[in-house]
Amino acid sequence: MHIVRFFPIGNADTCLIELANGRRVLFDFADMHSPDDADDKRCDLEKELREILGDDTEIDVVAFTHLDQDHCNRAKEVFYLEHAEKYQNDDRIRIKTLWVPAHAVLEAGVKGQARTLRAEARHRFLKGEGIRVFSRPEELDQFLIDREIEPAKRRNLISDAGTLCPEFNLGQDCVEFFVHSPFGKRDEEDIVRVRNNDALFMQAVFEVDGEQTKMILSADVGHEVIDDIVEVTRYRDRDYRLEWDINNIPHHCSYTALSDEKGNEETEPTATSKWLYEEAGQSAGLLVSTSKPIPSDDEDKQPPHRQAAAYYKGVARKLNGEWVVSMEHPTISKPEPLVIEIKSTGYKIRKQAPNVVVETPAPRAGI
Repeated sequence: MHIVRFFPIGNADTCLIELANGRRVLFDFADMHSPDDADDKRCDLEKELREILGDDTEIDVVAFTHLDQDHCNRAKEVFYLEHAEKYQNDDRIRIKTLWVPAHAVLEAGVKGQARTLRAEARHRFLKGEGIRVFSRPEELDQFLIDREIEPAKRRNLISDAGTLCPEFNLGQDCVEFFVHSPFGKRDEEDIVRVRNNDALFMQAVFEVDGEQTKMILSADVGHEVIDDIVEVTRYRDRDYRLEWDINNIPHHCSYTALSDEKGNEETEPTATSKWLYEEAGQSAGLLVSTSKPIPSDDEDKQPPHRQAAAYYKGVARKLNGEWVVSMEHPTISKPEPLVIEIKSTGYKIRKQAPNVVVETPAPRAGI
C-alpha cells in the first residue's frame, strides 16, 4: 500500500507520498499556519510532517514545483540546506535529492524563501549531486559555462519533458514519475507567469499487485501549458501518460487553469482541458483542490473560483467520482489532512470519525 497526503494549508500546496517500500517524496512545502491566530484553521505543517517522519530525519526527494511563497513558505526554517552553515543542525529535515525546474536555478531578482532555495539548488547543481533539474533551456548551459563547468558534465542531473525521473521505477519502488513540464522554453515578459508556467507537471503511476493507480500533479500551470501538454502527448500517441485516477487540479481551483474566461456560473474549459478531465479521467476519479473553501460569490478575485469549482464538480459527477477541497475536508470548521491509501483495488480516502477510522473504497473500473 502507498499513501498520498494533501494538507489543509489554505491556498497552498504540500503533498507527501509515502511508498510501500518506505521511501518518501514531498511535493512542495508551504507552512502557512499563523500560530498567533486562534481562528486559523490551516494545519501546523511542520508539526504534521515531523509526526509522520518520526525518528527519520531525511526525505528521499523534496520537489519544489516552483518558488512562489505558497509552495515553499518556511522551507529555509525546516530543511537542512547544504549551501550555508546557518541552515545546518541535527534538528533539521535533510533532503537526499532536490527536484526543481530549471527556472528555480536561473531566476533573477528573487527574495526571501525563493532566494534561499535558489542558492541551495545552485549549490547542489554546481557540486554535481543531490539534485535533479527539469528542462534544459540554453540559459542553463550558459549558467554552467559562466562558472567554468562543461554542461555535458551535468547532463545526468537534468531531465527533459517526456522522460521518467530516474530516482524511482516500477520494478523497485512500484512508482514512476513521468515529466510533462517544464518545456525547454521561457517567456521573458512576465516573471510571475513564467514561474507558474515553468512549474513541474507530472504523472505519478503507482503499482500494487500488478494494478496501477495514476495521479496528475499540476502545480500552478495555466491552461496554455495544459493545452500544449495534451496536444504534444496525444500527437505522440501517449494518451495513457495523461490518464488519472487522482488529479491535484492546478492553481488552487483558478479558472485560468481551464480558460481565459471565468464564465458566469461555470467555466467552460478549452477543448484540450476538457479532454484531460473528462476523457483521461478514469471511472471513480478523485479531483483534489488544494485551496481555501469554495466561495459562494465573486467578491475575492483570487482563487478558488466558484465557476471553476462548478466545472470540476461536474467532472466528478460524470466520472462517478469524488471532489474534495483541502480546507473543507472533512469539514470546513475542522479541516484535516486528506489521506489517500493506494491499493490493488485503487484509491481509498481514509475517513476520520471519533476514535474510529473508516475506509471508503473507490471502485476500480471493471471490478
